[in-house]
Amino acid sequence: MSEYPTTVENPVPEQDLSGIVGHRFIYTYANGWQYEMYVKNERTIDYRIHTGHVGGRWVKDQEVDLVALTRGVYKVSWTEPTGTSVSVNVIPGERVLHGVIFFPDWIREHGERTVLYQNDHLDEMRKYRDEGPTYPIYVVPEFARITLFERVGVDDDTVIDTAPGDLPAGWSDRAN
Repeated sequence: MSEYPTTVENPVPEQDLSGIVGHRFIYTYANGWQYEMYVKNERTIDYRIHTGHVGGRWVKDQEVDLVALTRGVYKVSWTEPTGTSVSVNVIPGERVLHGVIFFPDWIREHGERTVLYQNDHLDEMRKYRDEGPTYPIYVVPEFARITLFERVGVDDDTVIDTAPGDLPAGWSDRAN
């Protein structure tokens, strides 16, 4: 990216996403919640939640907005069928990220309803979302440490194909 990535006339910086697309990373938030994200391509991610409020949940082919903010700094944002919105800034070179999760109130009250393979329950998730309650929004802003960051290739459906609870003991504790 250039030294001056944006101007009024050209507000979008160069979009080199090669440092994140095709990568899997495991990260643990300061509150102890552990997540895993696979940036499958420029439009979708797969993820697993190993521990935390909705630990055990996993999702494939979540549509996202992925951008490079500047060289080596990425933002991944999405809204789920549950009504949850997420925005994660990822800085692989520093092994740090900052995420903000916006849970609707029904998930704060009944997070266990989402602890499943979401893709098989999309209509159910939308039903819960529509029934609410939505407000107040449970906002979780946290920094996280990236403990594993690895290139695994683009569009590989085998990267995340198992529920977190079905992985071998210690699997998500790997680091590099």
